[in-house]
Amino acid sequence: MDQNRTRPEAQSQLGKDPKPVSVSESLNRGKDAVGTAANEAMTTAASDLQAIRNDLNSLKDTLARFVTRASSEAARSARDVSSNVSSQVKDARDTMGGVAGDLADRGMAFAATAGQQTKTLAAEFEAMARRNPLGTLAGALAIGFLIGVWGRRS
Repeated sequence: MDQNRTRPEAQSQLGKDPKPVSVSESLNRGKDAVGTAANEAMTTAASDLQAIRNDLNSLKDTLARFVTRASSEAARSARDVSSNVSSQVKDARDTMGGVAGDLADRGMAFAATAGQQTKTLAAEFEAMARRNPLGTLAGALAIGFLIGVWGRRS
């Protein structure tokens, strides 16, 4: 007893003479579709990665310019403070004489040393930013985070 001949679905399919789809054709179509989707995803990812690289390079350049400008401003401020303290100490020495003059000389030496150390620190920050801009960026983000946390608490 043949069940295909007694079922109505089987009889309607026999009458149409459909073109049988082989398993290998289905697998090939699926493989091609997956390959096409993967190629599109890789192309999109490559362009996105290039955009991220461009943004990071731009950020690195901006950060280097910022650190350079900040260090030059710090050095200029240190020079100004040093010269102001030196002139005030000279004025005090001229008016006080003897012991005050010795104290004024020590104060001038201290101001000059502090100014030189500030310049050295600013130069070191600039060199560090040029050597490791992403590390400098991470440090700046950490400092910003700490400032934000402290500002929130007060």
